[in-house]
Parts: sequence; structure tokens; C-alpha cells
Amino acid sequence: MRFAPLLLISCAITGAPANVRAGPVGGYGPVFEQCQNRSGEARLAIRRMNSGGQEIILTVEPQSLATALEPAKDWACEPTDDAAQAATRYLRAVDLAPPPPKASAAPKAYLQNAGLRHGAGAGAFVTGDLCPSGKPLDRSFFELLAAQGRHTPVALSISGLWLTHHEADFAWLQDRTREGAIDITWVNHSWRHPYAPGVPFERNFLLTPGVDMDAEVFKTEKLLIEHGETPSVFFRFPGLISNPALMEALRRFHLIALGADSWLAIAPPARALPSGAIVLVHPNGNEPQGLKLFARSLQSGNLKGPFLPLDEAP
Repeated sequence: MRFAPLLLISCAITGAPANVRAGPVGGYGPVFEQCQNRSGEARLAIRRMNSGGQEIILTVEPQSLATALEPAKDWACEPTDDAAQAATRYLRAVDLAPPPPKASAAPKAYLQNAGLRHGAGAGAFVTGDLCPSGKPLDRSFFELLAAQGRHTPVALSISGLWLTHHEADFAWLQDRTREGAIDITWVNHSWRHPYAPGVPFERNFLLTPGVDMDAEVFKTEKLLIEHGETPSVFFRFPGLISNPALMEALRRFHLIALGADSWLAIAPPARALPSGAIVLVHPNGNEPQGLKLFARSLQSGNLKGPFLPLDEAP
């Protein structure tokens, strides 16, 4: 679906617990390794780092997509490549193709809503974007989710600048998770989330000239780890805007591009959303109308549960 540019201002400035609790992180960088522990369990390592005097790896279970932070000393690892892992569910998801352009459309310098836009299973995938914002977190949205049942899953796409300016809100989300009210999958939403009103998409968001894609991805992952959380294997482009070069960068980083079936504030459903719908709202305070539409869709039955963990979508 095509999202109208005028509502992209909603992002303008106005998982499982980690096995290792990391403090300040150094030496952070990408790897791609096949690993096995003493029990014979197999994982893929996609990041290595140092923290608290030990080497840590960020691992992915290649069928479930679950991530974990593990002491490197507990795993025997060797380099691997995409070809060797091509049959895994993980690599098939990483290689999701962007939507083909319409035959009647002129070639564009950008892609819109590329990647995973619809999930599997009977239910829905609730995703919320935490773009940089001067407003507080809309906590009532999360209380509505918690009212659907304990451990209600939600995927939160978080930008580094949102976290640095909303430490108390982030801690509140962690508390709600520890209490069992919600289960959060942390999705990378870039570090700065650049956005300039009125600038064409091909020069906006992460297509802004001078953007360092490595920093946009790895600084946010590192910040999440330093705050006691585990990054997932998902990445949502700011504004859902990318291009083939950015998609290829995600493949190199072994991340899955996350799109959406319905950005509620822009395209509210006229009828019930299909099973597997990936729903996008902004609980960062910038888009209250989208949260009202979410509550209304839930009440009317246009949005039906159960709500599913994002790892089940690809």
C-alpha cells in the first residue's frame, strides 16, 4: 500500500531477557558465524562485543529467530556465509524481496514499505514506532494491550535518540515487561531517524545525504544492550522509506526489513484486517489519532487477535 507523505510528520521531533547483562559495550561489530555450545545447541552469531572484561556474542536461533546475548567462551564458532545458511528460516526472511514496482509507474529513486509487510498465522502483529519525539510515551496504549491478557506481544521500533531522551519511559516499559503485562520485541528504527518536512523521499529519512548507515544501525543496537535489552533481527526504516542500496546494507548486517499492512493513522481499515496483518501505530506521543483508531478497530472487530510475537511473522 502507498502511504501519504503528509502524515509522515508523526515521526518528526516535537523478546526474551538477555543471557548476559552487559554494561558499557566496546569493540562492537558485525560477524556471521556458525556456533555450537557444549550441549550441541547450534546458533548463528551476528555481532561481537566486549563488556565487563568478557567477550559477548549476539546470537540468533536460525529457525525461531530468537536472539540472545551469550558469553563467547561458551560457544565454538567459525565463519559462515549466506550460501551455507540459505535454507534456514532466518536467511529466507533476510532475503525477502522488496515489492515490485507497478508496471505503469515511472522508476523511482526510493522504495516504500519494502520487506516484510504481512505475517503468517491467525491473528495480528502489533508494532509501534518510537521515533524521536518531544512528547511523553502514550502509556495508555500499553495498558490497553495489557488488558488483552498477560504477556501480550508487541514489537517496538526504537530510535536511539528516542531512548536517550526518554529514559524514564523506557524504564517503565521494562517494568511492564518484567511484571508480565506485555512482551516486547525490540526492533531497530535507526539512531537519528532523520526527517525534513517537504524534502522529497529520495533525499529524506535514511536517504538524507551524509547518513552513515553503519552508525544508524549499530549505535542503536549497542544502546539497547547497554540498557539491558536484546536487539531482535528486525529493522524498520524511518518513514518506511529505503532504496536498493539500503536494503542490501540490511542484508549485509543480517537484518530483516519490517514494513506494514496498515499504518492505521493513514489507512484505517474499512473492514476486518486479514489474518497475519502487521499493524503500525506511533505510541511516541506524536500520533494520538492512530492510537484512537487502534482502540476503535479493536472494539469493532476490524482488528482481531490473538496478537502474535513478531518472530512468528516471516
